[in-house]
Amino acid sequence: MEIKILFFGISKDLAGTNSTNFQIEKDISVKDVRELLLRNYPSFSSMDTFSIAVNESYAEDDTQINNNDIIAVIPPVSGG
Repeated sequence: MEIKILFFGISKDLAGTNSTNFQIEKDISVKDVRELLLRNYPSFSSMDTFSIAVNESYAEDDTQINNNDIIAVIPPVSGG
């Protein structure tokens, strides 16, 4: 299956791109996507935490990913 990952804020800088596609051989969850991102983008470990949205909705780690899902990496946001 294919998934598209969009990067925002600092995650875009750390990934060096604003989006990428991954071919996945098996069913995966949001937790698996986090692990995939950390393997492919080791610099993500410098973020304390980041949220994942699937098809424009925030997702929990046990949310299953489906073919052609669009995943967004949302880093922590601070304001002032």
